[in-house]
Order: sequence, then C-alpha cells, then structure tokens
Amino acid sequence: MIAGIVNSALEATITLLVQDATGQNQPIDVLIDTGFDGFLTLPPARLASLGAAWLYRGQGMLADGSVHWFDVYKVTVIWDGQSRNVEVEAVDAAPLLGMAMLQKHDLRMEIIPGGTVLITPRP
Repeated sequence: MIAGIVNSALEATITLLVQDATGQNQPIDVLIDTGFDGFLTLPPARLASLGAAWLYRGQGMLADGSVHWFDVYKVTVIWDGQSRNVEVEAVDAAPLLGMAMLQKHDLRMEIIPGGTVLITPRP
C-alpha cells in the first residue's frame, strides 16, 4: 500500500522514491493526475540531478489540447516496496503520476484538505 495526502488545493499527493544513478533513493512529491495516461513526469533539472537515462523524444497532448514534444527518460522507482522501471516525460512543471503507474491498483481519495490517499495493488 502507498499512502499520501490531499493538500489544501485538493490535489492528491504521494511521496515517490526515485533511484538516482548511484542507486540512492530520492524522495519526490508528486501529484496524482488521472487525466495523464503516462507513468510519470519530472522537471528536466530533476532528471539531470538523478542522472536519468535518456530514451527518446516523444509527442504528447496536454489538457488544453495542444501537442508538445517531450524528452523521455528511464528511471527506477520504488513502487509498493518493489523496484519498477518506468518511462518519465521531462516536463517543466510539478511532477505528475499518471494512470499507467496506477494500472492494476485501486486508488482511494478522501477529497478534503488533509484527507487520505491510498493506493493498493489489485489481487
């Protein structure tokens, strides 16, 4: 189980552990974005500090319908106690956790400031 909190702006948040190039876990606060179908976004500067491996340049559509190109990297995250390699889009904005990361999990949110966020694997 992964636990988080709903912040004062009613955004569901969790702290995700991301491994840097030396294998050390770095905590990163991320917003859960159910409108994002990818795994994760991180700012380019954060990806550089992690020493993330560049994979390719990909195209994506933002919520406003505009299409943008993003550099895509590979990182290892600790997800429900296990190492998991995921693709991360470099976006100069708050880190987002998307639906691909939540696949085969249940997401429960208590939508009040300070409310609980719980992510549990499906059997």
